[in-house]
Amino acid sequence: MSTFRVRPYTRTGGRTRSTTTLAIETIVSTNDRADRDALTSTAEHRAISDLCRYPHSVAEVAARLRLPLGVVRVLLADMSAMSLINVHEQQGATQDGRPTLELMERVLMGLRRI
Repeated sequence: MSTFRVRPYTRTGGRTRSTTTLAIETIVSTNDRADRDALTSTAEHRAISDLCRYPHSVAEVAARLRLPLGVVRVLLADMSAMSLINVHEQQGATQDGRPTLELMERVLMGLRRI
């Protein structure tokens, strides 16, 4: 049996950008609604829901699911719009909204552990 790969943009309906901006360090987690809507979600949404039962950064979700960051951002934005995930307030940001060095180091350490 031969296997073939699905191009990443097909997972998002051809979209490469979302209306919601999610930084790579943004933390997301699954909420109770994801369980109730499991039958209407896509396979990607179910994989993200399962993974994010414990909070993960956007970068961690992309790395663990082995999907391009842009695809994951679109999928997470869709899930946020459907209230399937919680997007947590960014902590460790400077006044101009940029992440602190400490936060970036924590994200990098998390990615290295994957």
